[in-house]
Amino acid sequence: MSTAKVKAQEVDQGILVRSRVWIESLGPYQSFFLLAVPVCLVEPMKLVAVAVAGHGHWITGTGMIVAAYAASLLVIERLFAIVKPKLLMLPWFASIWTRFVALRAKVFGGVGRQSVPERKESFHERLL
Repeated sequence: MSTAKVKAQEVDQGILVRSRVWIESLGPYQSFFLLAVPVCLVEPMKLVAVAVAGHGHWITGTGMIVAAYAASLLVIERLFAIVKPKLLMLPWFASIWTRFVALRAKVFGGVGRQSVPERKESFHERLL
């Protein structure tokens, strides 16, 4: 890899690290509003995409839905992971989050969290 490419990667990582440090330095309400901005942009975009698809523009609507979900997963999910500790400092958010986690545990209980069953002996192994 050339020196210029390595330098460019270091600059990109520097920007990401500085951004994360800045976001982590925000207060709880600032973190909430920082998260609310992309949510308020992306979530209505999903509804608009369904309306566009409903008017017969299937390809455009599908593209919009894919873009909205990609933005939701790539931006909002990562941003939430960064600001979640600050958000949990807000009593009302901590209460809502605790109820949500409890409800999720009750509904989905052991789904996806079960241990891998032990492998049974094959017929050939039993013969040996």
